[in-house]
Amino acid sequence: MIRGIIIAVLVIGVAGTAFWGYQEHQEKNAILINAENNYQRAFHELTYQMDMLHDGIGATLAMNSRKSLSPALADVWRLTSQAHSDVGQLPLSLLPFNKTEEFLSQIGDFSYRTAVRDLDKNPLTDKEYKSLEKLYEQSAEIQDELRTVQNLVMKNNLRWMDVEMALASGKEQTDNTIIDGFKTVEKNVTGYTEANVGTTTFVNNQKKENNFKKLKGKNITKDQAVALLRKYSGIGESKDARVEKSGKGSEFEFYSVSIGNGGTDASMDVTKKGGYPIWYINNRNVKDAVISLNEASRNASKFLNDNDFEQLELFESAQYNNIGVFTFVKTIDGVRIYPDSIKVKVALDNGQIVGFAADEYLRNHHDRETAEPTISIEKAKGYTSPNLKVMEERQAVIVNDLNEEVLCYEFLGMMGKDTFRIFINAQNGQEEKVERLKSTEQLY
Repeated sequence: MIRGIIIAVLVIGVAGTAFWGYQEHQEKNAILINAENNYQRAFHELTYQMDMLHDGIGATLAMNSRKSLSPALADVWRLTSQAHSDVGQLPLSLLPFNKTEEFLSQIGDFSYRTAVRDLDKNPLTDKEYKSLEKLYEQSAEIQDELRTVQNLVMKNNLRWMDVEMALASGKEQTDNTIIDGFKTVEKNVTGYTEANVGTTTFVNNQKKENNFKKLKGKNITKDQAVALLRKYSGIGESKDARVEKSGKGSEFEFYSVSIGNGGTDASMDVTKKGGYPIWYINNRNVKDAVISLNEASRNASKFLNDNDFEQLELFESAQYNNIGVFTFVKTIDGVRIYPDSIKVKVALDNGQIVGFAADEYLRNHHDRETAEPTISIEKAKGYTSPNLKVMEERQAVIVNDLNEEVLCYEFLGMMGKDTFRIFINAQNGQEEKVERLKSTEQLY
């Protein structure tokens, strides 16, 4: 009797385990099938977008009407964005494919910059037409390579999940048609980017970043970097000071420094050239607020002046828990230079500086000769919406969508219950940027 019960229990257990295993297997297969379908969709859409991109570039070459050229180039920009999105959905993170993405960025950047400019006043140059012709030829080669891979995928029922597993296991060197095809594309595109070096039409996304190239001063040592962090944090001598130098792949040289005294830990990245702090954080427990935002802003302003960050004006302030966050921008003769911005965090329990970020300032700050406006502020105001009730107005330098610094008239105004900041180009009256402010912070 007992033996029969035990056997029955074992049979039920085995059956239950088998059923559970079957369900797990089915669920796993469903996930794999869904992932494979998404990969296949992204790949075939990428191939289709490259077909359309090649046709779109060819169409722009055949156009003679500037009225048609701008929307055609805008469509090319749209297609490059979609192709970028499709590449991002493929399991290629472990496969070098950055040159192809960079090439797509170059096409998108060129087409966007050209589409948004006034082609009646500034038509395409012969050099730009030659660049378009080169892009047309190069996109045709990429199109052919992707079509070849697509044909093999469909003919041999190849799976993208095999690609993902091969890349994850480091076995991409083995024979894999998809991987080999994409490596061929990447190899060809590498040749394109090398051939395009020096072509001023193209603006590489990486070149848009100034990468701290405008910094002045001599190189500092690791000990000097530690001393700078001690100065900012107020932490005296401690045995656990740690300094790491940036790696070889870094776009600029810097030190990462961290120190602590038990109750407080502080960290900072500081440039090797000139010893400029990029960011600083003091990780300590901030108690209940005692000082006001107004007093904290004065502490932040004094901190910047004491550390040779001059001609900065408070632009925005906000309070998060017991910390005040302040944004300062460079101001020269009443003109705000928005690219030169610094953020400072102040603890409201004692007014100590607990955070600092000067990344934007260090990338963009340089000696400028600000152009004089060619239109009056009253004329510029006429380019804003008649429904906008202007409260403040000033001159400002901003970075527009073409990554160019432009002198603007800045208008801060109300429309209903919403607050907007509008920038009108001081040279041609073009509306460069419109921002809706989520909230305004009042100093107390």
